[in-house]
Amino acid sequence: MMNTQIKALSLPLFLLIRIYQSLLKEVALMWQFIRRDYSSGLLPGLLFLIAAWKVNLLPLNGLPLQIGRGIIYFWLYILSFCIANQMVGIEEDKINKPNRPLVTGVVSVHGAFVRWVLSMILFSLVGWWFGVLEWALLWQVCIIMNNFGSWDKHWITKNIIMGVGTVAQLAAAYQLVAPLSSVAWRWILMLGGVWLTISAVQDLRDIEGDRAIGRNTLPIAFGETASRAILSLGFALLPFATHLLLMMPIATTVEVLLYDIGLAVLSLIVAVRIVFYRSSQADHRTYMLFTYWFCLTLASAIFIW
Repeated sequence: MMNTQIKALSLPLFLLIRIYQSLLKEVALMWQFIRRDYSSGLLPGLLFLIAAWKVNLLPLNGLPLQIGRGIIYFWLYILSFCIANQMVGIEEDKINKPNRPLVTGVVSVHGAFVRWVLSMILFSLVGWWFGVLEWALLWQVCIIMNNFGSWDKHWITKNIIMGVGTVAQLAAAYQLVAPLSSVAWRWILMLGGVWLTISAVQDLRDIEGDRAIGRNTLPIAFGETASRAILSLGFALLPFATHLLLMMPIATTVEVLLYDIGLAVLSLIVAVRIVFYRSSQADHRTYMLFTYWFCLTLASAIFIW
């Protein structure tokens, strides 16, 4: 009798453990897809969401719910892009990023495709549920054009995707909390312009793989030396644009000045690194510094708005 009861309890327990292990494995796989891009896809949206919550003077007890909504939305935002991007970029990743899951064989192309379709469906549903469907659909158009419409093959169309994608990201972040304001739009368009014009810093680390698959990025189109000079000049001028378009219209307080200086220093470090640190690993660190500049800019809005 006792053995029968133990067997009856063992089966559900065994199933629960298997489900739990499968979920952990799936989360780990999702993280492998997005781990190089969380600072450009996940964190910025959450920071701008918190800034929108703060400037609209919303109740503190509602913040955890808003952050939870943001984590779900922006996890799907970056996951749907990364899976599609890695499905069509396996040959490039074998050269530039050999530890990605499709290259290491952790997941098959068919398995990745199934996950991409599910992530796109869930992203649309979540966007509709959270009241930001238009931005979700705009980002999905960008994903399809970039990865399946060959817009990633030319530096002009690739940069357009980066700029429009940033607008879709930040507009959704603010609108998850409150209606978009004129100040929010100024920040969104300014930062979208930054990604439109100088986000090609991310392509410096991938020159070898991009050339192997025929991708015409900025460093390949203009040559590495010229493109480094162009991008370095862009980051050297960025502090002026940040000051004139973002910081100065807010106020001229000590707090604003400190963020202004901090962002300028980080931007100038990126400008110097682009010229003097020339290896795939060094260029990856330089690009990550650019994403940290992006995050710091959005974090500053939490405190100075």
